[in-house]
Amino acid sequence: MTRSIRTMVRKDEFVTATRATGVVAAVAAVGLATAACGSDDATAPDATQSTGAATATSATGSAGGSGEYKSGTYSATGHYVSPGGPQEIGVTVTLDNATITKVDLDRSHTRGTSAEFQAKFASGINSEVVGKNIDDLDVHKVSGSSLTSGGFNDAIAQIKSKARA
Repeated sequence: MTRSIRTMVRKDEFVTATRATGVVAAVAAVGLATAACGSDDATAPDATQSTGAATATSATGSAGGSGEYKSGTYSATGHYVSPGGPQEIGVTVTLDNATITKVDLDRSHTRGTSAEFQAKFASGINSEVVGKNIDDLDVHKVSGSSLTSGGFNDAIAQIKSKARA
């Protein structure tokens, strides 16, 4: 009798543990699905959009600035990875010493959902960076687009290297 009670308890513990594991797996799956729905920049064919900004990664700085950076216009292409694969975004900024006075984005090489998220990013990036010191930028999620900022920040790092006085 004692043995059968132990067996029943062990089976019950096993069933409880199995159910708990199933619940944890279900919660994890829901969390991943929710995160996937909230992610951005997945690539689908067609729907190319462009801001018309230059795609060149050249700099045309003038040595008139008194800050750590030369004033001028600088361009770079930033790279990032979305659920749809590798993406890029062209960034052109105009610096007055270390202050960003203008920003333009080139989204011409991006298609599908990534193009949509880059368009959202482009609609809000001016208010995030224009008038700010390039060293003080902390761009993460702009207008609902979070992955595009990785490419933007990559381009800004390249631009900072080019513009150093």
